[in-house]
Amino acid sequence: MSALAFRGIAKRFVAFEALAPLDLEIASGEFISFLGPSGSGKTTLLNICAGHIAPTAGSLFVDGRDITALPARRRNIGMVFQNYALFPHLDVFENVAYGLRVRKVAPAELARQVEETLRSVRLEGFGRRSVGSLSGGQQQRVALARALAIEPDILLMDEPLGALDRQLRKEVQIEIRRMHVAHPRTTLYVTHDQEEALVMSDRIAVMRGGRVAQMGTADELYNRPADSFVARFLGESNLIAGRVTGLDDGRATLAVEGFAAPIEGHPTRGLRLAGAACALIRPEHVRPVAGGRRARVAERIFLGEIVALRLALPGSVELWSRLFSWDAPTDDNIEIGWDQQCVSILPEAP
Repeated sequence: MSALAFRGIAKRFVAFEALAPLDLEIASGEFISFLGPSGSGKTTLLNICAGHIAPTAGSLFVDGRDITALPARRRNIGMVFQNYALFPHLDVFENVAYGLRVRKVAPAELARQVEETLRSVRLEGFGRRSVGSLSGGQQQRVALARALAIEPDILLMDEPLGALDRQLRKEVQIEIRRMHVAHPRTTLYVTHDQEEALVMSDRIAVMRGGRVAQMGTADELYNRPADSFVARFLGESNLIAGRVTGLDDGRATLAVEGFAAPIEGHPTRGLRLAGAACALIRPEHVRPVAGGRRARVAERIFLGEIVALRLALPGSVELWSRLFSWDAPTDDNIEIGWDQQCVSILPEAP
């Protein structure tokens, strides 16, 4: 396990800035997910770490050692790609053994390490199978085994589950997390799938426009997002636009067009009086309440034990509510409310 540090790392191509100067510390054995839309800089950051592209500025350190100028082959970093990049003419054993052969590992030790790695990804007995005969999930595990066989200091994964169907993706997410807990390794994981990031990570970095918009645990980002972009990108969100009318004693108030009473919530950084902001209310916190705000059920979506309700409120405001089916109202005209302790007032993202 190795600690990783980015110090002022940046990347500019001719036409655009792919990565703004970035300072980031990753502890030994941490599993960090980089989450964000296409073009946010996630893969650029990973390729700089791997040594596949050189940064325009800044330095990269592993355990305090500057490896910025070190070629990729000398960094002892394993990488798993979205398309797996397996060798179709080699069997499973030889695919996993490839990096060890490049390092000229003795045959007996090579065989031991390959078999041990295949066991760790639950592919024991698959060594002589062709990779073309494997399922997508099995091929993904071969790619992971090949990266792990060289015992890398750092493991990089670039959307490795993107080609899998939803159910298989869930299974492999849990498998990767299980392996990480059993054998912690400093891991950088790139994804645009918020569920993957929530399930697998110790911390998550939400990226936008080549910058880290916010970094923290899943709980911190979900319950205390820095702005409307992070709130929209992580979890389902009700965001109600308005203007800040009060910032006092750890509370903020937001005036909303069409609402007789303002919305109260926890203030976040970047708010100013009379400035544009929004209230974040998660759908699970919106519930029928006697004497609450009047709303009309515009749509019901049955999701098994959960029912999602689209609610129309005054001022063209719509909210989503997620309720257990046995708690869902049958009337179309209802009164709703929410726990003010669960509301955040956020600045609009630039």
